[in-house]
Amino acid sequence: MADEDYVYDEASGEWRPASELAAEAAVVVRDSAGNALADGDSVVLIKDLKLRGSSQVLKQGTVIRSIRLTDNPEEIDCRHDSIKGLVLRCEFVRKR
Repeated sequence: MADEDYVYDEASGEWRPASELAAEAAVVVRDSAGNALADGDSVVLIKDLKLRGSSQVLKQGTVIRSIRLTDNPEEIDCRHDSIKGLVLRCEFVRKR
């Protein structure tokens, strides 16, 4: 028998291997086309986006480089030349 840690899963009411629960916890972030995104990827905007709190508009086709994934699988953190600390929803980007 393998010497593995077990964790009590309150949702199912069972003791399950910790490695099994960790695999389920890994969330895959997907773009508008269904492609998996990872830290450091480049993405392209699929529509014009008006930025809140600013008069700037990011045009369709704008390339955003070096994205970072957040805790929320529907959002990515990124930078643009003129905007720092930009957070975009994954439904508005496509992997380049």
